[in-house]
Amino acid sequence: MSVSPDFRAFVEDQLGRIVKLRSRAMFGGVGLYADDLFFALIDHDILYFKVDDATRGRYEARGMTAFQPDGMAAMAYCRVPTGALEDADELRGWAEEAVEVARRAKGGGKRRA
Repeated sequence: MSVSPDFRAFVEDQLGRIVKLRSRAMFGGVGLYADDLFFALIDHDILYFKVDDATRGRYEARGMTAFQPDGMAAMAYCRVPTGALEDADELRGWAEEAVEVARRAKGGGKRRA
């Protein structure tokens, strides 16, 4: 895994407008958190969002693939659709959904306003 400093900064800027974001270097990539929820990762300058059975089909319908580290099984993260990172409105929808997936995975259910 590797991430260029420019791409990392761009992703952090874009997502930081949507969620209270923090990032952490991990295994050559970057893990992205909304508060304490691990909802995304960056590897090889590709952004992946957390998915589950309820959301994976939306990514697959757009031809997006699962994150699969070298020699390992596919993980519950899918590549963010092409163009979404540059479109603030589209990115918001995908990111908020990924945060909800992370919340469900942690056992928190849907957050109430």
